Amino acid sequence: MLQRLKALFPDKPDGGRDGRGPRGDSELALAVAVLLVEAARMDGTFDADERETIRDIIANRLKIGDTDPEALIEAAERRAEEAADWWSFAQVAKNSFDYEERVRLVEMLWEVSYADGVLHDYEANLLRRLTGLLYVTDQDSGAARKRVLDRLGIDTGA
Repeated sequence: MLQRLKALFPDKPDGGRDGRGPRGDSELALAVAVLLVEAARMDGTFDADERETIRDIIANRLKIGDTDPEALIEAAERRAEEAADWWSFAQVAKNSFDYEERVRLVEMLWEVSYADGVLHDYEANLLRRLTGLLYVTDQDSGAARKRVLDRLGIDTGA
């Protein structure tokens, strides 16, 4: 099980994947994609920059067999529309990832939230809630946010 989870994060030393992941990868991939889509939709728009950021994360950071990133995004959009809350999706991620991987997921969520260059209050609220649901400390979430801001060259003036 640990090998399967580590394979989802390719920059881990032993993160290779042969495309024949064990059953459950698709549930985890969908849960992560729904959380990313929710971060993008939270400000009332799901624009091209946010979609491209999610596509890049799915294609280049989440190695899930031969999953089509666009198909996964579309499935995540449908599930997000149907879902009453994010708890079940966050639980799948929390129970599947170790702490370091959950911090990396929070960093990905910050990246999607800042994809349009602006953090909306609703996006910040979602990240605060998801950070708690994923059992990631505020300090580690803040550090992840800072890494994203630095990488994207965004100056918040704070």
